[in-house]
Amino acid sequence: MKAEIKVVLALLMVSLVVVAEGRSQPDPNAPLVSLKTVPVPLPDNLDQFVRDRDAAIQLGKALFWDMQVGSDGVQACASCHFHAGADSRFKNSLSPSGPSSADVLFASGQGPNSTLSHLEFPRSKANNDVTSSQGVLPTTFVGVVGGQDSDLGTPIHDAVFNVNGVETRRVEPRNSPTVINAIFNDRNFWDGRANNIFNGVDPFGLRNLNARVWVTNSTGTSVWQEQVVMPNASTASQAVGPPLSGFEMSYEGRSFRDIARKLALLRPLAKQWVHPDDSVLGPLARSRKDPDKKGLRKRYHQLIAKAFQPRYWRTSRLIDGYTLMETNFSLFFGIAVMLYESTLVSDDAPIDRFLEGQTTALTPQQQFGMDVFLGVGRCINCHDGANFSKAAVFAQLQAQNANAPLVERMIMGNGQAAIYDNGFYNIAVRATAEDVGVGGTGPFGFPLSFSRQVLIMAGGGAVPDPFQIDPAQFEMFPGQPVDPNERVAVDGAFKTPLLRNVELTGPYFHNGGMATLRQVVDFYDRGGDFAAENAANLDADIVPLGLTEEEKEALVAFMLALTDDRVRYRKAPFDHPQLFVPVGHVGDMMAVTDDGSGQAVTDLQEIAAVGSGGGTPLAPFLALSPFQAKVGAIPEFTQLDPEERRILSQDMPIRYALYQNYPNPFNPSTSLVFDLPEDAFVRIEIFNVLGQKVKTLVDQDLQAGVHRVVWDGRNELNMRVESGTYVYKISTPRFTRSKTMTLLK
Repeated sequence: MKAEIKVVLALLMVSLVVVAEGRSQPDPNAPLVSLKTVPVPLPDNLDQFVRDRDAAIQLGKALFWDMQVGSDGVQACASCHFHAGADSRFKNSLSPSGPSSADVLFASGQGPNSTLSHLEFPRSKANNDVTSSQGVLPTTFVGVVGGQDSDLGTPIHDAVFNVNGVETRRVEPRNSPTVINAIFNDRNFWDGRANNIFNGVDPFGLRNLNARVWVTNSTGTSVWQEQVVMPNASTASQAVGPPLSGFEMSYEGRSFRDIARKLALLRPLAKQWVHPDDSVLGPLARSRKDPDKKGLRKRYHQLIAKAFQPRYWRTSRLIDGYTLMETNFSLFFGIAVMLYESTLVSDDAPIDRFLEGQTTALTPQQQFGMDVFLGVGRCINCHDGANFSKAAVFAQLQAQNANAPLVERMIMGNGQAAIYDNGFYNIAVRATAEDVGVGGTGPFGFPLSFSRQVLIMAGGGAVPDPFQIDPAQFEMFPGQPVDPNERVAVDGAFKTPLLRNVELTGPYFHNGGMATLRQVVDFYDRGGDFAAENAANLDADIVPLGLTEEEKEALVAFMLALTDDRVRYRKAPFDHPQLFVPVGHVGDMMAVTDDGSGQAVTDLQEIAAVGSGGGTPLAPFLALSPFQAKVGAIPEFTQLDPEERRILSQDMPIRYALYQNYPNPFNPSTSLVFDLPEDAFVRIEIFNVLGQKVKTLVDQDLQAGVHRVVWDGRNELNMRVESGTYVYKISTPRFTRSKTMTLLK
């Protein structure tokens, strides 16, 4: 047992990591604090618009989850954010390449209505397909039909999203990030186009010079237009984008006024059951009085009137044939959803408790992984702060990260200095030209990046975004003013995603190209996939890291400590109404069922309503273990559908492997998964840290393949099993390996 004890002792060590000479060294004193210590950033002029925040939160949650908001009566905001705030679907989830590319061909040999398995991950360099969220069928908006949840529309042909000419649901060109904790982001969307300033109309803030809302006087006798300037409201800016997107929720050409007119005649959440114990909507749920009735007792116009100041909705005057409430619906929608998302704060993970002084909240392996995160892994250079993202608004506002301006100057991957948008990085996931990210230009002609706007300012020009920079804070050449011709490195850069609950928010990266956290770690360890091609814009920390196997597994284990069990079990405030999400179409990628109009029949999957007490736990993407690199490690094989199980059963390992148990820490049981490339006699034993055998789990001949066994950590017959660290060991004639796990009672 000496080897096993050495493993345990190694994990108990606190190591100092020396970064390779010539590379930037992470700050060993980089701040990590509990998110409980960070205030939720909200607009300082919120009360100018909102008169009852609780009512606005009720309105926002209803609008976020209501399937009737979509043109088809199916697509809700939550349709892409129902699983830990992200999207876990894997049928009809492919889009060819990114939005900056003209490529419309699927590189994987798959296409619309195909079903993904773990065999497609990690995505190869040659495969530029994107795993993302499906939206609406391609349709032109015609009008609203009173009392109907779906809009009137005319089907149109989409050259990409069809199977043998039958139209399928479109799929977004970027993966859907989580909305949980998004309230802390300075800008939202991968490319930052959801502006920090909400203009009441669209995502683009002051870049839309004509954005205005309508207001009335106290008597409602006159109306006029006003500009809305609401800072720290990027989630409001983000919220008003998808409802009008012809890819995500809307038939082409619909307006917010049309959405408001439709919803005015419909009961909120009329197609969905609301749990009577819903932490926000429970008091309004019809099911509280009649379990057979769906939706809410209040109507949308009542919720708006209670939540918002009368000057934005109360008048009998019409504006182009629409009421004031209909005309300003984008204002109500954005602010209400923002306030609902301000409640989706995940701040009670093991990492929070550890940082609050509970030293046992992290296992020794997770503490070692935190050392890797802060040191040789270089993760902290982009994922700092309490939300583990430099894109967080408080990274610019809080003293804990004072040296983080919106624009920074640094040596890039090609060895040359350039300025870039802090919190947005090119990490060589895909070739820069496929998707330029924050390097793009918005619909009103202004650069999305602050860096390019700084060049305009340096040349004496005017820019729409109000921000200041201090060259004295620059990391490279501090104090040197920005030259109008200075090099900018923002193409192919994307917002640094937050890491909280990351165990549950796969697939990963803006292209959804990685299925597990271990695949993400391996990506960074090899220095990215397109480092040479992207060198001009590359983050200088994307280099081969040379992590050991123990460091990789410890890093994954640390990231599991960022999961809040309230999110995992969907407890308040993460509870929600019933939802039916599209999971592709009847058929497969070779043939689909036509509904008679040239569009494919949609399959729907029920996401059951849960109350404040929560429900069944969420699983990682494809139910794969976060520790899984390529094959095997499926914590709950029975969670997969029959076709997925069939695919997995045919996948033969090419080498021996023992994977990290999952979940870890655990109580009372955990799964141990191992690969056998050939038939072998296998023994798996459990030991405590004193070297005493606790259990023999396996002692028999097994066939080649992926195997899973479960250890129930409750008392064994001959030995009391307490909380603590245990060693599990596999022995075969050709292979022996040990790993540690932690039981928490």
